[in-house]
Amino acid sequence: MLPTYRPHKRKRAKKIGFRARMKTTGGRATLKRRRFKGRKKLTHKQA
Repeated sequence: MLPTYRPHKRKRAKKIGFRARMKTTGGRATLKRRRFKGRKKLTHKQA
C-alpha cells in the first residue's frame, strides 16, 4: 500500500502560502484573524 500523504512544499505554498492567501478576500480575512489572534506564523513558509 502507498502512503496517502505525500508532501510537496511548492504545491503546499501555492495553495496555502502567503501569496495565495493575499489573492482572495477570504484569504485576507484568514490572515486578519490570525494576526488578531496573535499568531507568530501566519502561513506556511515557501521552501
